[in-house]
Amino acid sequence: MSTDPPDDPQQSAIEQLEQFGLSTYAARTFVALLSLGFGTARGVSRVSEVPRTRVYGAVDELRDRGLVDVRESSPKQFYAVSPETATRTFEREYQHRRATLRSALAELEPTERRAEQRGVWTVDGRAAVTERVLEFFGDADEEIVYVTVGALLAEPLVEELATAADRGVSIKLAGLSADVEDLIRDKIPSVTTFESLWARSDTPAGRLLLIDERKTLVSVLVTDPDADSAGSRSETAIWGEGEYNSLVVVLRAMFT
Repeated sequence: MSTDPPDDPQQSAIEQLEQFGLSTYAARTFVALLSLGFGTARGVSRVSEVPRTRVYGAVDELRDRGLVDVRESSPKQFYAVSPETATRTFEREYQHRRATLRSALAELEPTERRAEQRGVWTVDGRAAVTERVLEFFGDADEEIVYVTVGALLAEPLVEELATAADRGVSIKLAGLSADVEDLIRDKIPSVTTFESLWARSDTPAGRLLLIDERKTLVSVLVTDPDADSAGSRSETAIWGEGEYNSLVVVLRAMFT
């Protein structure tokens, strides 16, 4: 995701504030007050394209979110909190919403959902595959066996592997170059490495993963027809779970 400065920071800020749940008028009012320092309804309306009569409702919305203070003068004056304070406010809201969502979704999940799955499931796109791998790392209780390449071993994956190692999970990796392996050992001293099952440069293979000998994922790299540059590669994967799942049985035998 690009972090380059936007061509129009005002419009970009308004769009992002709307993504965090503010109405268009509230987002425009906050951005106007931030550029003004403080202002009245008339001043805000003049620079924000928000009708003067709608500024008061927008301010009430912002005040409820802790983003604006009001001076009870005549006329009323409004003061926007700093960008740092606003960012912290939205971060707290995001963390709360994420925790609430996770709790609600967990309540909806059947108790026996993961007990045994006879078939395999498909995941498309490198970001989606990485998220599934992160999830599987987090589920590991005893052992993670992971065959991959440095390009697919992003920092979040390394951090999750380190977290798993800290809780006593055995980490076994293969397919890494010497320099990447050295970096991994700095973060996970207990890691065990083994020789890869194939010459990685000669195949489109992406990753092989086995968790606690009960859950596995296999991915391949594929040419992305929608990519901006020719030759760009995406990723697609299949995964399965359960002691007698066919994919698990095959890969368990391979790794053993």
